[in-house]
Amino acid sequence: MSDALDATPYDALLLLSFGGPEGPDDVVPFLENVTRGRGIPTERLKEVGQHYFLFGGVSPINDQNRALLDALRKDFAEHGLDLPIYWGNRNWAPYLTDTLREMVADGRRRILVLATSAYASYSGCRQYRENLADSLSELAAEGLELPKIDKLRHYFNHPGFLDPMIDGVLASLADLPEDVRAGAHIAFTTHSIPTAAADTSGPVETHGEGGAYVEEHLDVAELVADAVRERTGVDHPWRLVYQSRSGAPQIPWLEPDICDHLEALHGAGVPAVVMAPIGFVSDHMEVLYDLDTEATAKAGELGLPVRRSATVGDDPRFAAAIRELVLERAAAESGREVTPCALGALGASHDLCPVGCCPARAPRPAAAGADSPYA
Repeated sequence: MSDALDATPYDALLLLSFGGPEGPDDVVPFLENVTRGRGIPTERLKEVGQHYFLFGGVSPINDQNRALLDALRKDFAEHGLDLPIYWGNRNWAPYLTDTLREMVADGRRRILVLATSAYASYSGCRQYRENLADSLSELAAEGLELPKIDKLRHYFNHPGFLDPMIDGVLASLADLPEDVRAGAHIAFTTHSIPTAAADTSGPVETHGEGGAYVEEHLDVAELVADAVRERTGVDHPWRLVYQSRSGAPQIPWLEPDICDHLEALHGAGVPAVVMAPIGFVSDHMEVLYDLDTEATAKAGELGLPVRRSATVGDDPRFAAAIRELVLERAAAESGREVTPCALGALGASHDLCPVGCCPARAPRPAAAGADSPYA
């Protein structure tokens, strides 16, 4: 094997995701896992679970992770990268702790983690690191030898993540009726989070209005919009908007909401909209319900033609990007010179989350960062 395909010092890759129910009986227990410690009554969870029941009680995220695993294993094998890939979830089987226990039993001692979240935020990064720390604590209590865990950097501006989204927007524009296509706006969507969480996202030096979370999404939106203009010759107006708000109404969250944005565009005479979910790696429940169901229904009420562009999912270019990120991090950890691949104004993200990056709501240990209690 050539040095270029040497993942040393790592001996395994862990795909770490959110998880989701795989049948009606799973929905409430899954939501209990997600909301553990918040004291939310079961009846309220049943109401929240209606989104899942509309789809047979099945979240698509687990099947999408299986497809991504297949794509990663295929890419690694085709390129001679001998690195086993495991999968664990935060909130549903296969559970993270169970997967880490399996990895330790298999002799894995240096693990690299790929989280299915491309951007900096508490819920998209540090919370995963807290879950890793919780699992390592459980393994330590069992007397197991703990592996060293690192996490891949944020990949929002890697071309292998961007190119499939650009193609998705182009395909959605082409699918609009010809008479409204040129005047279509692009609504780049991502998950809304509390403004306080957004303002403190990323390293301390990026804290401020919107923090790294908003800055990174704006960078991606501009890159995609610029590429669309270059390929079509049409400058489509765009805006970053938000979806899937779930918090108490008195707590400020990022706005505008996608449905409110569609109403505003319709009122301004915009003839059509492409909804581009750049904040999501795959077509999981927030995409299927909040965009394909709720926002599309709102557009139908308004008589506004809309299309929803594809997420990255298991696109081979994304799998190749993960391979490149693995080799990039392995080279850096081995002391070899490496040039990170990143587009846009922000450059490559940090390899190691610094102290104060995306701070927790309450102090909790987090693995795979500068403040990790696990060396």
